[in-house]
Amino acid sequence: MTVLVRRSLSDIRTPGEMLLDTINLGNGRMKVKQYGFGELKIDSDIYVQDIEIARRQIKKRKKKKSKPYRERFGHTPLSIDENIPWSCKTLVVGRGMCKSLPVMNEVISEAKRRGVTLIMVNTEQALQYINKKDTNLILHLTC
Repeated sequence: MTVLVRRSLSDIRTPGEMLLDTINLGNGRMKVKQYGFGELKIDSDIYVQDIEIARRQIKKRKKKKSKPYRERFGHTPLSIDENIPWSCKTLVVGRGMCKSLPVMNEVISEAKRRGVTLIMVNTEQALQYINKKDTNLILHLTC
């Protein structure tokens, strides 16, 4: 699995040229260094696409299966069709700067069915949960 990441703030390339990596952070604590519209810096890595953080691994959010719902919501939502990282006690969804990422009712129902606490907040607030035990995150980095 790969995630789009820039290795430094000065590493300016076109999206097709950016470095692709899977980042495994082991047991160390993640440090959010900067968050702005469309860009998140964790430790020394900069992410420019929506990401998932599950079991201390950062991966690109694969939202292709949710795209058919885009017209209905005006934005590609988080749908049950995605591979949501349910292996946790708490799932935090960072819905973007203005909480524009829709979360479909089926996701809420599935969280209840699995006994997973679902927290839906703006991405800046979601980052407060980044080092919480048994917590996975889905982070929308833009609107």
